[in-house]
Parts: sequence; structure tokens; C-alpha cells
Amino acid sequence: MKIIFLGTGSGKTSLKRHHSSLLISSSNHNLLVDCGDGVSSAILKQNISFSSINSILISHLHADHYSGLASLITQMILLQRKETLAIYIHKSLIDYLENFLLHSYLFRERMDFELKIIPFEEEKEIKIAESFYFTSKLNSHLEKYRKNNIANKLTFASLSFLIKDQNSSVIYSGDIGSVQDLFLFNDKVDWFITEVSHVDLKDITVILSKNNPDQIILTHIDDETEEPLQKFLNSLPNDQKSHFFIAFDGFILHHNS
Repeated sequence: MKIIFLGTGSGKTSLKRHHSSLLISSSNHNLLVDCGDGVSSAILKQNISFSSINSILISHLHADHYSGLASLITQMILLQRKETLAIYIHKSLIDYLENFLLHSYLFRERMDFELKIIPFEEEKEIKIAESFYFTSKLNSHLEKYRKNNIANKLTFASLSFLIKDQNSSVIYSGDIGSVQDLFLFNDKVDWFITEVSHVDLKDITVILSKNNPDQIILTHIDDETEEPLQKFLNSLPNDQKSHFFIAFDGFILHHNS
């Protein structure tokens, strides 16, 4: 498995970091996880071909995690993509996604490639490609909006993921609502990727005792919190500090064995 961090910024637009996006490659399949605003530029900066992206997985519908989708598909159309593209999204969000693409004037009959929108349910293992799977669990990130759901028009699907292949495993927290969301999965993994915008930094160290991952990668970072984040990590004991890495756009994780 190989992971390229395309966007490591928070919801605040930055000149240093793009909004949230990861490219996870395994079994000759490239899975784009989240596609925040500006993802097309982020992909170009890493010299990645739009046609090489086989599927897209969306964690939730905050703009910094999905609003680059219409532009990305537009680029694929302009470049005359031929390969099938699959979009994985929680089953409760299917109708919204279909309407979003429709109102972006992205019509399947005008595409030269097949676009599949594939619903998934939480806590079910989904096969992406040969020996390449993900499982999702709902987290509490969007619960704060329930009081605004006056017309009962909204759903609150925000997901964390366990993604694995025959050699590697990674937990991606997505955006979370509380520290408890960091411990939705009990699996021992190679990498634990967590955002740092919605959790106290001291709570992140608990991941080491709970999941005991080889590496913990911190992302979703504001420009103004980058320096305090580095100071916090520098203050940790060496046996803890060695497990943490601050992600940046273009950061790569690679497991060869």
C-alpha cells in the first residue's frame, strides 16, 4: 500500500496546504479518499494523472472534504477519460450526490466513461479491488448540526475508515466530533491518520496505548496551529515522539513488504 497526502489543510483555505485528500494505492487500484476544494490542483502538483484515479471515497459532505468533486470530474471529461470511475458514498447521501452532479451539469450520457455511484453501509467490509477493502463506522462529527435540521432535510453521515490490503492497514479518522471517535476501531494498524482540528492534542497520544499503530500521521492542519503542533510533539518523551509525523502536501507512506 502507498498513500500520498494530496491535501493536509483544515477547513481554512491556505496557500501552504490544500484541503483534505489522500490517494491510497494498492492492487493496481488508486483510491482517492476525500476531494476537498482545489483537489484538481493538488493532484496536478503531485504529477498524478486524472485518468489513474479508479475510485473516490467520501467521508462526509463538508466542503473541504468533497466540494472539489464536480471540478475533478469535469477535468476527467475534458481530458477524454475512458476508464470507469466509481464513487463510494454512504447510502444516506446517494440522492444528494446524484442531484449535486446533475446541478453541476455533469450528465452521464455526455461522459466518455462509465460513472458508478456505489452506496455503502457502515460496519460492512467493502471490496474495492483484489485484496483491497474498507470498512466504515459513523462518527459524531456532524451531530452538532441536528438542531439546525428544522425541515428534516439533512442526514448526518460522517465516517471514519479502516482500509487494508494484504500487506498494510490504515485507520483514517476523517473529521471527528470527540476523542471517543478516535477509538471506533480496535484493530492494530500500520498507520493511524488523524485530523487535529477537532481534538485536544494531548488526547492524540492515547492512540498509542489503544491502537498501538507503528506510525500516527497528523493532518487537517491550520497555518496558525502548525508551530504549536510541532512544539507539542517536541515536548513528548522520545518513545512517544518517534511514532508521530506531521503530514504535508506530498507526504508519502509506503509499505513494500
